[in-house]
Amino acid sequence: MPAKTNPVATRFERAFDTEIRSRFFKGLDFAGLAGDPGWFGPGSAVWYVHSHLPTLILGLVGAAYIEGLDPSISWMAYDHSRIPERVDGIPTGGIDPEGAAVRLGHSLSFFIGTAYGSTPTAERLARTVRAMHHTIKGTRPDGLAYDADDPEWLRWNYATVVWGLATAHERYHRRPLRDIDRYYREFVRVGESLGGTDLPATKAEVAECLESYLPRLALTPIKAFGTGPNLRESKAKPWEPGGPFMDWAARDMLPKWAQKLCLYQPPNPLALRARRSTLWLVLNGLHDATGPIREYREAEARVASGVSAPVASTAPTTPDPVLTREEVEATA
Repeated sequence: MPAKTNPVATRFERAFDTEIRSRFFKGLDFAGLAGDPGWFGPGSAVWYVHSHLPTLILGLVGAAYIEGLDPSISWMAYDHSRIPERVDGIPTGGIDPEGAAVRLGHSLSFFIGTAYGSTPTAERLARTVRAMHHTIKGTRPDGLAYDADDPEWLRWNYATVVWGLATAHERYHRRPLRDIDRYYREFVRVGESLGGTDLPATKAEVAECLESYLPRLALTPIKAFGTGPNLRESKAKPWEPGGPFMDWAARDMLPKWAQKLCLYQPPNPLALRARRSTLWLVLNGLHDATGPIREYREAEARVASGVSAPVASTAPTTPDPVLTREEVEATA
């Protein structure tokens, strides 16, 4: 834990509180219900992986990149997301930095809240995401329908997320888990809470699931305009989602088949090693300077005197109420 006089930790905590916590963590409980382990609890792989916030963020950026190789997801974002830059309501092909920041903020609240929050907090977050998924339905320009509640889509989307988080952890965490499959097995609870079934539960199963989707994938204009060389005019800072360096870091983590799909060409071996080493140093230096965030520390205190039994299952047991997007956002 960083010392209270650590200026880097103080500045980071202030920035996180202003830009993320105050906007996206409203109503989330990490300190109450003494003994409640939440969905995972101390000693879990999920607690360990998610406590390293810099690699968690990088993993989410990587997951967002690979999921966008699914044309249906590209059109979901085009039709329903604030990430595409729009002028008079029409997407320009660029990325809206504020929209990307909102997406990241909601993602952080979900993956930190389901990891460290009380059981009611984790359940509330899952209900909100399911409710939002229920509103995302439409038709692509080629006539194919998309539906965020489709079981196959849920399985693919789940695989992209757990792949991104686990891959960033393995490559850039100072002390990565020796048994990364423990994280894959535990994280299934998150996918099941969103309605996923028959989810891949090991690194090999996730890799197989992702590659099995290859015949359905494509680099759509939407995806192409928001990645690689086309980000030279991006308004996002290099280390932000939508920035050129973070875009490179995400593409560099991709499986080989996905790198070929998006025409990724790595730099020469010396430059590649230098880039990866620099990113490793930055991510771990930031984590060492700031330490685990407040929510992690509150969760530790919550279970310091022991834990009660965790819930048996995170899968939804009753139908969700039908809400509009505006009603969902009002509860987020």
